[in-house]
Amino acid sequence: MADSTNVLALETPILPVLAQRRSPRAYSSQPVPPEALAQVFAAASSAASCFGEQPWRYLVGSQSTSPEAFAKILASMGEFNQAWAKNAPVLGVSIAKLTFSHDGNSNAWARHDVGQATATLAIQATELGLQVHQMAGYSPDKLRESFAIPADYEPVAVFTLGYPGDPGSLADGLREKELAPRARKPLAEFLFEGAWPGLADERYD
Repeated sequence: MADSTNVLALETPILPVLAQRRSPRAYSSQPVPPEALAQVFAAASSAASCFGEQPWRYLVGSQSTSPEAFAKILASMGEFNQAWAKNAPVLGVSIAKLTFSHDGNSNAWARHDVGQATATLAIQATELGLQVHQMAGYSPDKLRESFAIPADYEPVAVFTLGYPGDPGSLADGLREKELAPRARKPLAEFLFEGAWPGLADERYD
């Protein structure tokens, strides 16, 4: 069952699971069952991609089943992210294959497609009561060296995965962020019809 805390409130209705998705920093120590992990990444495989290339690859480290990989991913992060990510039961890395399999040409849409796959797995995770927090604060070079990632593959982001925990376990500054109401830009700020730059039609106000 999806986590119902700090649900996003929007004027325009969206699917409940989308409103329940968030990026927590407080995690429970409860391990993620293998079958749940499989469901999360099976969802990623359903994402759309250019030419059906499916350029996404994922490295995963679990505190309970693959602690060495977990430690390598954690070590690639900046100190700020390490401070809270160390408590997540699972860490992951999204990786893009930069060339097409059918002709070897550069795939300019690979990172976009990896983002779609990761967004999809995050929604599946939310449906299962899990949450994902994606991060840019890491060293791709450390990951490349630690996991011997080939040259035509590029780390895109790192992320935590697990069951939400007690915000009280976080340091003061992070605790406030964890509990703060979530906010999103109104449609009129990013949805334009008929002209660029411009304002949205009144239908989107």
